[in-house]
Amino acid sequence: MFEHLEEVVHRYEELINELSDPSVAGNSDKYRKLMKEQTELIPLVEKYKEYKEVKAGIDDSLMILEEEKDEDMRELAKEELNDCRSRIDDIEHDLKILLLPKDINDSKNVIVEIRGGAGGDEAALFAADLFRMYSRYAERNNWKIDMMNSNENGLGGFKEVVFMIEGEGAYSRLKYESGVHRVQRIPVTESGGRIHTSTATVAIMPEAEEVDVKIDMNDCKFDVFRASGNGGQCVNTTDSAVRLTHIPTGIVISCQDEKSQLKNKDKALKVLRSRLYEMECAKAHDAEAEARKSQVGTGDRSEKIRTYNYPQSRVTDHRIKLTSHRLAEIMDGDLTEVIQNLTAADQSARLAKLNEDM
Repeated sequence: MFEHLEEVVHRYEELINELSDPSVAGNSDKYRKLMKEQTELIPLVEKYKEYKEVKAGIDDSLMILEEEKDEDMRELAKEELNDCRSRIDDIEHDLKILLLPKDINDSKNVIVEIRGGAGGDEAALFAADLFRMYSRYAERNNWKIDMMNSNENGLGGFKEVVFMIEGEGAYSRLKYESGVHRVQRIPVTESGGRIHTSTATVAIMPEAEEVDVKIDMNDCKFDVFRASGNGGQCVNTTDSAVRLTHIPTGIVISCQDEKSQLKNKDKALKVLRSRLYEMECAKAHDAEAEARKSQVGTGDRSEKIRTYNYPQSRVTDHRIKLTSHRLAEIMDGDLTEVIQNLTAADQSARLAKLNEDM
C-alpha cells in the first residue's frame, strides 16, 4: 500500500510541474484534464502526509523515551506517543478508503426516472413527492435540474417523471437511490382514514456521453405528436413532442417538456444513451458477481430499498438497517444522513473484501 502511496505522491508532484508549464497552460483541454487529475489526488496526498507526520511523531516519542532522563520530557513524550497511536489506525483506515477503486461514473450528471407503482393515484402522488425530494436535494447542492419528460395523473402526481440533475458528483451521491421506494400513509383520496401502502420505482443512471455509447441512428425510429397535459400554457399546440423507439432493444422514450421538437429529440437521445450505458454497466456487474456483493444493494429497480412511514414519521433503509425519525426533513431534501450512511456501508463492505483478498 505504501509503495503505491509513494507513486501517488510522485505523480502529484509531476502534475504540479506540468501545470506550471506555460505550454500546458495555453492548452485549455490538457490543462483542464491535468487539473482534474491533480484535484482528485489532493485528499489522498494530504492524508498520506498526515500519516507520515503522525508516524514521525511516534518514532520521535519512542526515541525520547529511550534516551531522555528528564521526567517532565518523558511525560510529554508519553502524551505525544499516546495521541499519535490513537490517531494512526484511523488514518490508515482513511487511506485504505481513499485507495479503493473509483467508480468511473461518480463525477457524472445523472438521469433520474421515477414511476408510480402499486397504488394507483396515491402511487403517482408519492412519485411527485420523491421528485420534490430529489429536486430539493439538488437545490441544497447547487445542482441544476433539467426536465426531460413528465406524465401527470391530474391530481398533481406523476405516472412518470424523467429529469436530469447536473452537478459535480451528482451520480456519486445518488447512485444508491435506484430501486422500489414504499410509502405507508393515509392517502388524500381515502375517506375512511385507513393507512395504505403504495410504491414508486426510482432509476438512477449516469449521463452517458457520445464517447461512452455510440447510437446508430438507423436503429432509431422517431414519431412526433402533440404534447398532452392538464391544460394551460404548458400544453403545446403543435406536434413538438417526440417518441423515440430504439429498434434493437425495444426501448421507447417520450419527451414533450420542450416546445421545440429538436430539443425534445435531443433529450430523448440523452435518455436512450444513458439507458443503453446502464445496460452495459449492469452486464459488467453481473460478470463480476463477487464484486457486486460488496455493493449496497444490487441497484435493481425491483429491489425494495426504503420505506417512508408517515404515521410514525419514520424512514427505514432496508439495505443497511438504517432508521430515521426525520421523515419531514428527508422529504424536504435533507438526504445527507441517509446518503452518508449508504456510502459508508458500501466503502466498509468493499474494504472488507479488499482485506480478504490481500
